[in-house]
Amino acid sequence: MSETDAALIFDARDVVGESLVWDERRERLVWVDIIGRRIHRLDPSTGAHESWPTGDLVTSVGLRADGGAIVGLRKEIALWDFGGPFRTLATIEAERPNTRLNEGVVAPDGSFWVGTMANNIGPDDAPKAITSDEGKLYRVGPDGDVKRLSEDSFGITNTMVWLPDGRFITADTMKNALYSYGWEKKAGRLGDALPFFAGFERGLPDGSCLDAEGHVWNCRVVGGSCLARISPDGRLDRIVELPCSWPTSCAFGGADLDTLFVTSARFTMSAEHLAANPLEGGLFALRPGVRGIAGNRFG
Repeated sequence: MSETDAALIFDARDVVGESLVWDERRERLVWVDIIGRRIHRLDPSTGAHESWPTGDLVTSVGLRADGGAIVGLRKEIALWDFGGPFRTLATIEAERPNTRLNEGVVAPDGSFWVGTMANNIGPDDAPKAITSDEGKLYRVGPDGDVKRLSEDSFGITNTMVWLPDGRFITADTMKNALYSYGWEKKAGRLGDALPFFAGFERGLPDGSCLDAEGHVWNCRVVGGSCLARISPDGRLDRIVELPCSWPTSCAFGGADLDTLFVTSARFTMSAEHLAANPLEGGLFALRPGVRGIAGNRFG
């Protein structure tokens, strides 16, 4: 594999594959299918695959220090041992029936950061239009305490990475923009948003991961068909083409953290498009010539 020939490694056919993480202890990839209501686990070296149904929307997943997982559902953050029941740790925005959870990532301090958004999925799983910025950012501590991180509102919260210098990078998919935040230590919250990377003409920003050189790899969803590598100062470094039109989430994995894995979606696509583009919703892999960094663990 090279950066120009990303290959399908698992034909997941996810409706919305998301929240990809690498479990270095088990050498497995873990991710969710939000609308497909399932959690995947895959050994990319053998192709051995497991999946678990979740009953309702499952929006994100992270790994715990004790070996289990932390999972974002429609409104709940739950502790989960692979194959076991969900044990609710916290509920987010219970008083706001028209929102749901979206992106969720374990932070460097072992907490779980999660974003919300206006619910864009109808009762029949058809797309619903988003007409206002309802998304917020929260921190969930190991004991289940929930704290709002910023007063800012988002259309769709996506991307959560922490640069080596401490800056937090997040995206609003609806605004085609990534933002940079500093940390106000005394207040225990994010500072003011600064523009980081905006207006890129290919698709819209979805999930991201960080490489060992401090660059952000951003999936360009909604027809972007590529990954954008963004330097720490917010400049476009390079574009990597992908054989899917809606890449959603990415993570470095493999024994040397030198393989970049990418999930994708087929949400809103017509039967004609899927017949002509059968790889949509699959899991892909490439070797971009740089290595990643180990993920954080909750708790």
